[in-house]
Amino acid sequence: MTFAQAGAAEIAAGIDDMYAAFLAGDRQRFDTHLDPDVTTWETHLPGPLRTRAELDEYRARRDAAGQRPRLAVLAARDKRIDVWDDFGVARYELVARLGPDDEPEITRVTDVVRRIDGRWVIVHHHAELVRQPVGAA
Repeated sequence: MTFAQAGAAEIAAGIDDMYAAFLAGDRQRFDTHLDPDVTTWETHLPGPLRTRAELDEYRARRDAAGQRPRLAVLAARDKRIDVWDDFGVARYELVARLGPDDEPEITRVTDVVRRIDGRWVIVHHHAELVRQPVGAA
């Protein structure tokens, strides 16, 4: 296995673990996949969040309002990952379902990752909603 292939496998496993942590409600584990200076640009978020501290402020407001999503499924599919030295880019579709039989919400995601102290962390996360579930407002 080449260095790039090994790095891509590590990045893919990290992405899968991050979303498993979200489903488990384990923010601490989720956040181990994020650089402290991560930029987060998502369709449903209020403007670009330029650090994890800004992301945490958003989360605190969301959670205080009782709006934390409860999902049955949250999974990355069709991953394409490229690695160059200590940097990589992961592109994939994120599938979210409220219930196992509900229509999926599909989001296109691009994560820019960097290897720091032997671990791959996300330094930029960009997600664009491309299909809402049927009946969604």
